[in-house]
Amino acid sequence: MPTDDLPKAFHVTTDEQLRAVSNLTRHRIMAVLRFEPATITQIAERVGLAKGSSSYHVRLLERAGLVKVVRTRKVRGVTERYYAMAARSIVLPDRGEGEPDVLMRHAVADLETAPVDGERHVRMTHLRLTEEQFAELGARLQALADEYRELSDPSLPDASLVFALFRPAPRAQAEGNAK
Repeated sequence: MPTDDLPKAFHVTTDEQLRAVSNLTRHRIMAVLRFEPATITQIAERVGLAKGSSSYHVRLLERAGLVKVVRTRKVRGVTERYYAMAARSIVLPDRGEGEPDVLMRHAVADLETAPVDGERHVRMTHLRLTEEQFAELGARLQALADEYRELSDPSLPDASLVFALFRPAPRAQAEGNAK
């Protein structure tokens, strides 16, 4: 199923949807479905879950509207469902002050489980930028991510790109929150 047929974005607006995307297992299931539809069995194999667990998590994602059945077929008298993402991207609401950043937590969890001997590029750089430079860098990072997303080939191995450009809290405020 080509992603051209999908809406560009799904905006998470309800608590049910936020709970669905906040779970690491469901995040990994959505990663499986990002490029092509898959059955419960295929999802279970790719994520490393039992079929029952995979089915449970997919049902929650479907109920929240994040994934949908895009095709069915009969296999030995059983209806096999193929699930796909409901949109090309998921847009989360802005988190409140002091709330965890769901995307970054998922990214760190995925990074920690990535093979140690695999190629990866992880770097943190501290910058001092004007407002204009900050906005320009954010736009350039987004454009680069979009460019490579368009080049993605579902037949190739998965790769994740995560970036965060932000202004940290002033040191005194950050230290006060840590107490």
